Amino acid sequence: MKELAGRLTALDPDAGAAVRVIAYFDRLAESRAGLEALVRGAAVLAGVPARLVDADRRVHVRVETDGTRRESELPPDAAWPSAALTPGGAPALWLERAQEAKPSVVDAVILERAAGAIRLVLDRTRGRAPADDPALVETVLDATAPEAARLHAARRLGLDPAAPARVLAPLEGRPRIVPAQPDAEPPAGRVGVGPAVPVLDLPRSWSQARIALRFTAEGTAQDPGPGVVHADELGDVALLAGLVVPGAESPPDVQALEAAAAAAPWLLVTLHAVASTVSLRAAAAEINVHHSTLQERLAHAEHLLGWPLRTPQGRFRLGLALAMRHLART
Repeated sequence: MKELAGRLTALDPDAGAAVRVIAYFDRLAESRAGLEALVRGAAVLAGVPARLVDADRRVHVRVETDGTRRESELPPDAAWPSAALTPGGAPALWLERAQEAKPSVVDAVILERAAGAIRLVLDRTRGRAPADDPALVETVLDATAPEAARLHAARRLGLDPAAPARVLAPLEGRPRIVPAQPDAEPPAGRVGVGPAVPVLDLPRSWSQARIALRFTAEGTAQDPGPGVVHADELGDVALLAGLVVPGAESPPDVQALEAAAAAAPWLLVTLHAVASTVSLRAAAAEINVHHSTLQERLAHAEHLLGWPLRTPQGRFRLGLALAMRHLART
């Protein structure tokens, strides 16, 4: 093959380069190279970064021309040369070639050979297990399951053991495991989002996602607040979850909130706006009332609650009370 490539190069440089590409990927396939090695080969041969994205099997690999794996938050450009992993499928392997570059025979061969080798690796190691297979998800999220079993289940789900992932905990339905790098659309309704962690640490992400779920709200007048809460944005506020037991007697400030809300239907929305915005004027704009109307409401709310709301200490206390109100729900 090497001799053939040399002869072809003398006649047609592109033909010679194409033969060398074919030989290169044949060697990688014979040595059962992994996904990252195959994507790295595409990047080095093409002289531009290469990116593999298989959404069905949750595989995301991007390699620079120097062989370094480096992910990017930017989506693939439709103008880049690309190849599908299956006939008629969506593009999954890209060469990040500038738009003004002319189509290259060598690029086409790189993509075709790399995609074929990648498909074999994926079919061999990841199969076609449903991305939300309940039994596999349960195994991955079970901290008591052996590591080998969790890794096997993760691979069957299409998760890359070398890439971080996070858990989504919806109020209704099963948990979802998603790669940390791509933006995943959360399920409808209230959802807690766990931190991005290595695959073997996903039970921790699941636990923290369920805590984050307790801080979510329906977004209604009687339950104002965000429908999606990220665990890693809670910080030490998450410690409140261990202090407030759902269904037990509510803390005194939460009881005061409930009593005040019963007397003034506008109260919870108003107080949420005050606690979650940077100023009273911003809070007034949030709920579409005049600043003077907000001042009147706050004066009434202070009378009902029994503590000030227009001081830093009072707003801090209010924020804690609203958070604990969510946590106290059954």
